[in-house]
Amino acid sequence: MYSKRIQETLKRKGISLGDRVRVKKGKEVWEGILLPRPEGNPNYLVLKLDSGYNVGIKFENAEITLLSKRKKTKTKMKVPYNPDLPTVALIHTGGTIASKVDYETGGVSASFTDEDLLLAVPEIFNEVNVKSKLLFNIMSEDMNYKHWQKIAKEAVKQLDNYGVVIAHGTDTMHYTSAALSFMIRDLGKPVVLVGAQRSSDRPSSDAFMNLINAFRAAKLDMSGVYVNMHDTISDESTALIRGTRARKMHTSRRDAFKPINDDYVVRISWDGKVTMLTNVQRRKDTQPYADTKFEPKTALIKLHPNFNPELLDFLIDKGYKGIILEGTGLGHAPVSEKGYSILPQLKRAMDEEIFIGMTSQCIFGRVHPNVYANLRKLSMAGVVYLEDMISETAFVKLGWLLGHDLAGEELAEKMLENMAGELSKRSVFYA
Repeated sequence: MYSKRIQETLKRKGISLGDRVRVKKGKEVWEGILLPRPEGNPNYLVLKLDSGYNVGIKFENAEITLLSKRKKTKTKMKVPYNPDLPTVALIHTGGTIASKVDYETGGVSASFTDEDLLLAVPEIFNEVNVKSKLLFNIMSEDMNYKHWQKIAKEAVKQLDNYGVVIAHGTDTMHYTSAALSFMIRDLGKPVVLVGAQRSSDRPSSDAFMNLINAFRAAKLDMSGVYVNMHDTISDESTALIRGTRARKMHTSRRDAFKPINDDYVVRISWDGKVTMLTNVQRRKDTQPYADTKFEPKTALIKLHPNFNPELLDFLIDKGYKGIILEGTGLGHAPVSEKGYSILPQLKRAMDEEIFIGMTSQCIFGRVHPNVYANLRKLSMAGVVYLEDMISETAFVKLGWLLGHDLAGEELAEKMLENMAGELSKRSVFYA
């Protein structure tokens, strides 16, 4: 909310939120769209510049001039349909990729109709027909297993089309891709998750190329769940990563997603050239179904110096069914120092048939229970070492298996079974 003085000035000059204005202060001049100020100092104007960035300008001694009124009308456009092209389904779940600036709030809101696509990336309609569905609009950090279940069920419903693209926020997209890799069974077509690190109103946005290449990926002769994002910081290409091997490795770079202990699967250039980088499962005529059982009392815990074993006691007391420990190095955990050793808690967990799995916070590489004496103590205490599976995938897989009432040796065997490309005998490193 702007100060009373600013509001009176705007009213006097006939300026509303969303109008294009010029602000002059001394020798400095800014032009852009007037945004609201829902929080912060009410004596600062907020403009969205043509560069896509916002700027705050202290109103004292500033002069504001109306350049043009906000255009509120929307021209209806006819979305093309070509019977000779395949139809790809688009499921929108929220996130940066399909967001527009809302000039009433200053934030971004999801808008992902076929018409919006035509306006943003009309090239798509030269290659595919699009059938879009807004499932929900949520920031990915607010996702939980119930959202994964809804996405899996909707994806199966839409798989009567040629393939499925899922627009998703990037922060937890790799959790969702792992969940779909297990929850969608007998998958014979590509399901491609796609996001954007930078919103579509910024010149450096990666949304457009990520999106059009996701549709191209959905047409390929392959099956499985994948994440499609920039593989370099330049607008040269995107690359597909297996849904159980993808991880967000940077907060803001456009090439934030990397394959962990695996190769990129496919690279697609801006002009549509496709390069297959590894062997993939081809399309197959199957009847996919959603198996969305999940045990929410599953935890992922990062071990660290000064770790308090009482945290494990808390989870055991609260009835948790399974815990993934993200250990140091090859899968180490404190076992020697009195008051810090987790061995007593591990004994409690084993007595109560709680599964304990071990991954590495090193991210790349694999854990191993036999290299050091302390590792052997953990293994002998019942900890299951999960090879080169990444922590997030292990957490999701464990919750999914626990949802099927597995326990004991059967559960351990399934955790060490390569069900969706989450395990390999030889790990690949990408810096």
